[in-house]
Amino acid sequence: MVDFKALKANRGSESLEKLTTEVKKMASNETKTSDDRFWQPTVDKVGNGYAVIRFLPAPGEEGVPFVRTFDHGFKGPGGWYIESSLTTLGKTDPVSEYNTKLWNASEDDNSWQRQQARKQKRRLHYISNIYVVNDPGNPENEGKVFLFKYGKKIFDKLKEAMEPQFEDETPMNPFDLWEGAPFKLKIRQVEGYRNYDKSEFGEVGPLDDDDKVMEKIWKSEHSLQEFLDPKNFKTYEELQARLNKVLAENVAVKNTSRAEDYDEDSAPAFKTSDPPFSTDDEDGDDESIKFFRDLAKS
Repeated sequence: MVDFKALKANRGSESLEKLTTEVKKMASNETKTSDDRFWQPTVDKVGNGYAVIRFLPAPGEEGVPFVRTFDHGFKGPGGWYIESSLTTLGKTDPVSEYNTKLWNASEDDNSWQRQQARKQKRRLHYISNIYVVNDPGNPENEGKVFLFKYGKKIFDKLKEAMEPQFEDETPMNPFDLWEGAPFKLKIRQVEGYRNYDKSEFGEVGPLDDDDKVMEKIWKSEHSLQEFLDPKNFKTYEELQARLNKVLAENVAVKNTSRAEDYDEDSAPAFKTSDPPFSTDDEDGDDESIKFFRDLAKS
């Protein structure tokens, strides 16, 4: 069992190296947040917001302070399809299979098939434990531990902190209680999407001067591995049935012929209207397009 003293003793370059390796492994290789364990930033009428949070280390013996998940959220003739993707578990998912079939059905980037594939693309999320330092919109959240779901843009900020691009920058483990840093979350509304480019880390230092306080915070964290538990995912057959209902047709895919290659890195996302959930589509475009291209090559 990992105790608090071991957590403190084992931090440092070795811990950062392990974390960086895990990030790279994920790069090479959902769940809806409708419960009060999840924190969400508050934005004003024009979509701007600000908060300060602290990313926390892995809870208990879980080893990694984040999990990566995928889901789908789109509307068809038969209603909304809002489901976790089996690709989170490294398994085949019926929507991803169907999207590949649609993509390869035409070489025209503006065809209805490719537009529908973009509309139905999987969305990338990460989930971590955080400590809320400053929440102007909901000050009652300050000093509490929550789960936080975020996308590629914020995750890139974490990666940049761990692997800075320039020689005069020191690598920092943003999940470390002692040598991490507060994250200033700055939200703007840009072209219909939430934009996090202005977000940045503050000064490196301990979350609190008292180890006992930090130990209490660490022990208040929520499990992350539950979001990767197969029992929390529907079966392939259940998802296929739901997809058929939403699209009002039988879209089962078997022995799909796949194009040799295609490249849509510069393609814009297909925006759905009035989604009944919070979405940061800006965060997932590159990952989703890459996923389509890799499927086509396999």
